[in-house]
Formats: sequence, C-alpha cells, structure tokens
Amino acid sequence: MNVFIVGIAGATGSRVAKLLGEHGDYVSGLYRRPEQISALDAVGAIGILGDLTTISEQELASAANGADVIVFTAGAGEQDNDSMTDCVDGDGVRKAIAAARLASISKLLLVSVFPEAWRERNMPKSFEHYMAVKKRADVELVHSKLAWIILRPSALTNEPGTGSVSLSPAEIHTAISRDDVATTIATLLHSPRVQNTILEVTAGDTTIASAVAALN
Repeated sequence: MNVFIVGIAGATGSRVAKLLGEHGDYVSGLYRRPEQISALDAVGAIGILGDLTTISEQELASAANGADVIVFTAGAGEQDNDSMTDCVDGDGVRKAIAAARLASISKLLLVSVFPEAWRERNMPKSFEHYMAVKKRADVELVHSKLAWIILRPSALTNEPGTGSVSLSPAEIHTAISRDDVATTIATLLHSPRVQNTILEVTAGDTTIASAVAALN
C-alpha cells in the first residue's frame, strides 16, 4: 500500500509511519521543519518538506501523487491560536480533500476528536473554537464523495500502548495512548471493507485486530 501522511513528523503520524513501514508499505508525507527529516529517514519514510498553512492544493496533490490513501494526522496543537487552528485543522483538511481529488486518490482517513471531549471542564473559549473547526472538517469530509474514515480518539497520552482498545461509533471519552491510536490507524488502513464510517476509540480490553475485524 502507498500511504501519504499529512503530519507525518507529528507524535501520531510518526508512529503510523513506523508501523506501516514495518508492514512493508510505501510511506511518504508532509513535514514542516527541516530537522525532522532524520526521524523520517530512521523509519524508512519519504518526507516532503512543506507547510500545510501555505502549501497550495495542487502542490499537496503533487506531493501525494501515487498514494492509495491520505492519512490526516496534523493538528495545530492546543498552544496555538484560533487562526492557526483554522489554517491547520480546518483549511488543512479542505486542502487534503481537494488534493485527493486532484491526484485521483479515492480515500482519506482523518484523525478527529471526541465531540464531548473535556466538556465537563472549564475550558477556554479557544477550545470551543477548536471543537467547532474539527466538527466542520468532519462534515466536509463526509460530504466529499471520497471513501473516508473519521477516527475520533479520546485524550491522547504518551504511555506505552497496550494493544487493546474500545472501538465503535460511540464510546465514553477517557484516554488512550498514541501507540494504540497509531496501531488502530494502521489496522484500519489494511481493512479495505471499513470505510465511510465515524469511529471513536479509547482504552479498552479488545485487541485492536479483533476490534477492527468486528467492523467488517
């Protein structure tokens, strides 16, 4: 499989790249800072230097040309302002959808967010803006006429993965390791019958292989 990852140098994207590379897939992706290329080289991924906030749809399509699927793991990050959230989590997804069309790539997997994430906390106004942008991106992908998967992980941690999750269209928001999210993404990509579905994933007791197989 030929996979192009938008956000390949990020905490989740780099894990996905490593797993896919170990599986024998061809993996490439967009990275933002020159110093990130050594980490991509180490996992056998091909990096294309570019900034998602300024790259054109055509440039992104050229970078992803030949891919079977685009995986979007990029995110502005909670430290950034509303305009950066708009550029990355909103416009970035729109660019990825347009690039997929231009490059005749039929499928896009989007890493999104639990809709009720942390709503019980006293979150800043910028958090609600972030949630609204993520929701609009989900809606745009659903109506894009691409084959799509939207994966909504609960709160991400850097703890070692357990290899087990709870995965379905609706889960209770708790927490999940980035390792387990990456493994879930890699497993979903190798399950072609799973598409046009929104899935929530959090820590659980079902092996990832079994959880994905149950979706078929």
